[in-house]
Amino acid sequence: MFVRHLSLGDFRSYERAELPLGPGVTTLVGLNGQGKTNLVEAVGYLASLSSHRVATDAPLVRFGAERAVVRGAVVRDGRETMVELEITPGRANRARLNRSPVRPREVLGTLRTVLFAPEDLALVKGDPGERRRFLDDLLVARQPRWAGVRQEYDRIVKQRSALLKSAQPYLSRRARGRRPRPGAEALDPASEAASALHTLSVWDQQLAGVGSQLLYARLRLLRDLAPYLTKAYDEVSNGQSDARVAYRSSLREATAGRIAAGEVPEVAELHEEVVASLAEVRDQEVERGVCLVGPHRDDVLLTLGELPAKGYASHGESWSFALGLRLAAFQLLRTDLGDDPVLVLDDVFAELDAGRRERLAAMVADAEQVLVTAAVPADVPASLAGATRRVTLGTVETDEEPAAGGRAGAAEDDGVHEGEQVAEADGADPS
Repeated sequence: MFVRHLSLGDFRSYERAELPLGPGVTTLVGLNGQGKTNLVEAVGYLASLSSHRVATDAPLVRFGAERAVVRGAVVRDGRETMVELEITPGRANRARLNRSPVRPREVLGTLRTVLFAPEDLALVKGDPGERRRFLDDLLVARQPRWAGVRQEYDRIVKQRSALLKSAQPYLSRRARGRRPRPGAEALDPASEAASALHTLSVWDQQLAGVGSQLLYARLRLLRDLAPYLTKAYDEVSNGQSDARVAYRSSLREATAGRIAAGEVPEVAELHEEVVASLAEVRDQEVERGVCLVGPHRDDVLLTLGELPAKGYASHGESWSFALGLRLAAFQLLRTDLGDDPVLVLDDVFAELDAGRRERLAAMVADAEQVLVTAAVPADVPASLAGATRRVTLGTVETDEEPAAGGRAGAAEDDGVHEGEQVAEADGADPS
């Protein structure tokens, strides 16, 4: 799998850009702020419908433009597929495959990427949300159908949390002990409480139904990922460090302990446990107005030996762990899918010492396509020699001749044409 050509229209700093690519290593060289990361960010967006740098789509659209268009020609097993996305903040994004309108989620799986970036250090040192996102993104890359499950679960949590907040006046312990004022015209508190409890129980079942599926998928994924992680960490750190990963669940203590030990209960059992755990924390949820049980409250525990990596690992060890997670994801996808995802190394080498640079380069050199960004060529190990593109203020050139352009570049036949819009499929979801 590789990207043969990338076209951009009003994406980030690029009013227009055409970037021919191919198998092997391509290095984008340019000083910070010149736009090289914007190019690989666009490749990642084609693969995942999200950015590794921002949580919303608005920053992806060039200042002053209404929308951005990203188009990529993806080659897999000798067959080429054109993926097109139109990004319009505040509206539903649009997508096409080979010029046919589709829902944005339907492009998932056409291109798969594994991206290394300085932000990856947050996988080790950051909040649990960073690690949950890593797992869920990998789930979707492995099996795109999980994008729909993930979106549905987020919707349920949002609706259930809104209900908890709105029902506080009727369900909280203080409300249950409060008597209505004499003569006050108000709804019957008992009736309102009963109605809220009934609705809450409906949302409990929905959260348990979808949440147990997502939890089961995460646990199986982590079980499959663990051996690749241990090997990758040892290779990138050049030592035996007993890097391990475990899942920290928000379910009741006994079940959470089994899960932390590596057990993967069946979906039916997880469903029952979610329901029981929700019942156990009902009063706390009502008082706080938030959902306290479910995959959105879980974490992934990274350890070196007996100590958690967060708070105890050195800077170099933290980098090795972050790189180990990404390398493990690459190896897992390579094994599962039978072909390589596109590897993106975004300003990573500048963050590493010489030894880790060389070891990382040796581990990824055989990937079908590797896209590297670097401030100076010297940051990139010689073992990753390949094509070079120089990026300067939104213009991309090879050493020999212009390869693509911002405002100065001429669009190729399969590029983004002025005025062309990507068609929106009926019922397309914003992404």
